Amino acid sequence: MRKNIVAGNWKMNNDLKATRKLVKQIRKSIKKAELDNTRVIVAPTFVNLATAVKRAKKSKLEVAAQNMHQATNGAFTGEISADMLKSVGVKTVILGHSERRAYFGETDAILAEKVDAALSNKLEVIFCFGEELADRKTGKEETVVGSQIEKALFHLEADAYKKIVLAYEPVWAIGTGETASPEQAQDMHAFIRKTLADKYGNEVADSVSILYGGSVKPANAKEIFSKPDVDGGLIGGAALNSKDFYAIVSAF
Repeated sequence: MRKNIVAGNWKMNNDLKATRKLVKQIRKSIKKAELDNTRVIVAPTFVNLATAVKRAKKSKLEVAAQNMHQATNGAFTGEISADMLKSVGVKTVILGHSERRAYFGETDAILAEKVDAALSNKLEVIFCFGEELADRKTGKEETVVGSQIEKALFHLEADAYKKIVLAYEPVWAIGTGETASPEQAQDMHAFIRKTLADKYGNEVADSVSILYGGSVKPANAKEIFSKPDVDGGLIGGAALNSKDFYAIVSAF
């Protein structure tokens, strides 16, 4: 049975003090929650990962990284390797976020290399993808999403999907206040699962958690998460407030 997942991507927010405080608040809020089939993850900035991991120990809270470089080591100033993440206790990494694609030029080919590097180091990958507003308006959303998945992931063997979580994020609904309707989210998630099934079979497709990432809030989380192919959310702004984040977790 695939897991429900609520993952908070903190992006470039929260200094050390704020990280300690928010981890403590989230850890406390979920301590007595019924989370038998739900994972709760937060992704702080790199410089606070070690602190977050330490503060989340022996709790239901997991800590992920927001990115990593595909190389093992070398002259890549400012970058972080899989080994570095593992050395501070991180076991999951977000790859392919739309902001990494848009602002830092990460292509499908680069992301395929990053996925390979993460998996070879036994890191779990939360792999992000999604269409721009122009793609949606011209009816190309499935073509774009299908291509992103195929180019970055379809070189993998079926067994690799035990360590992959997919996160569909319509770019037009990130930080804009716009949200895909629950029906739009379900339609795309069903398409994604079918795309996996066509390549790897139903067993793999049915085992992969697919998250929705696009302005999920306490007010809409329950309806979005109620859809059969939506297994949780990759949360941005609402993840920076412990009460809002817990309300989203509670939507399950």
